Amino acid sequence: MQGNHTMTRAAGAVVLIIAAVCLAACAGMTQQEKSTAIGAGIGAIGGSVLTGGSTTGTIGGAAIGGVIGHEIDKTKK
Repeated sequence: MQGNHTMTRAAGAVVLIIAAVCLAACAGMTQQEKSTAIGAGIGAIGGSVLTGGSTTGTIGGAAIGGVIGHEIDKTKK
């Protein structure tokens, strides 16, 4: 069981590093694009955590988070 926990923590660290690199590349994006990217990143992390690191949960969380981030920025205008 210890190996599974270590693998999940390593996957979480990789996701956070990728998210940080992607957010650094946001300089030329519009606010709506930034909100979409941030929502997708948060959704991916949440989906991964909630499903124990499953690929389907991570991708699903990213998709849902991206849609929510995209729509939230529309309501601010």
